[in-house]
Amino acid sequence: MKNVSFNEAMEQILREDPRYDEHAYMFVRDALDHAIKRKSKSSERPGRHVSGAELLDSIRDYALKEFGPMAYTVLKHWGISGSEDFGNIVFNLVDAGILGKTDEDSREDFADGYDFDEVFRKPFLPGSSNYRTSPPETSSESRN
Repeated sequence: MKNVSFNEAMEQILREDPRYDEHAYMFVRDALDHAIKRKSKSSERPGRHVSGAELLDSIRDYALKEFGPMAYTVLKHWGISGSEDFGNIVFNLVDAGILGKTDEDSREDFADGYDFDEVFRKPFLPGSSNYRTSPPETSSESRN
């Protein structure tokens, strides 16, 4: 990994790939921290590598916790419309030297992770069988 600050990496990334708002990168970084904390609570091996699927789960839970019914709108505003966008963000951070990866990690780990409409919109629509006025309980909260 290169020795570069997050701010320096962000400047480079945003110059080279302006598809996503800077807040999207900060959110993914925070969701990764959330995943690591969840993993260390439930694992005997704290700090263990977080897979793409595990990160997607954490991103979903963290977005619903932080933004509730606005999660879909916030993510769209940042340029994120599908789980593959999270893979692009993660690998932009990897390429900039902020995150590490294993040989098994790839952008494809994030493809078809979940349908944004199903996860972030439908639970909050009136008439939905899963209608909610507040964010669903996340898996990390249900363990406490």
